[in-house]
Amino acid sequence: MRKLVRLFAIITLLAGCSFASQAQNPVKIGYIDFNTLLAAMPGIDSVKIKLQSYQKALTDQMDAMKAEFENKYQDYQSQSSSMSDLIKQTKEKELTDLQGRIDAFQQKASSDLQTKQQELVAPFISKAKAAINEVAKESKYTFVLNAIEDVVLYKNEAEDLMPVIKKKLGIQ
Repeated sequence: MRKLVRLFAIITLLAGCSFASQAQNPVKIGYIDFNTLLAAMPGIDSVKIKLQSYQKALTDQMDAMKAEFENKYQDYQSQSSSMSDLIKQTKEKELTDLQGRIDAFQQKASSDLQTKQQELVAPFISKAKAAINEVAKESKYTFVLNAIEDVVLYKNEAEDLMPVIKKKLGIQ
């Protein structure tokens, strides 16, 4: 009988603690469109301009390499009938090597452009995330979701944190 009373008391105590902890910490979920927030941040336009400039420099270099290849290929085609086999092989190898350098440059340029973008955008991402964290803590949100299309299936407009976070960042 004592064991039964003790067991009942323990179960009641645990149930009461569980209920109290749930009442104190309700789940509160907010959302924000992170890409829209980044696009609205002051200074992001200069990042776009820098990236366009960097991309143009890479594109200009690529175009110069392609023009060189085209010129050498046209020379090869126009003179191939009068070339010896050794010269033909040498010119073909030169064209193949140049095409390989163009391909390698294109891959490296793509990688460098992505790295440059990450480098330039990283401070904005950090600042936006810090503002989101501050607003979430101040407003006691349990979770803040990125409201990307097809990821958030339902959203209550009252939980949109964009206006509060824009205010925190000083964005109009």
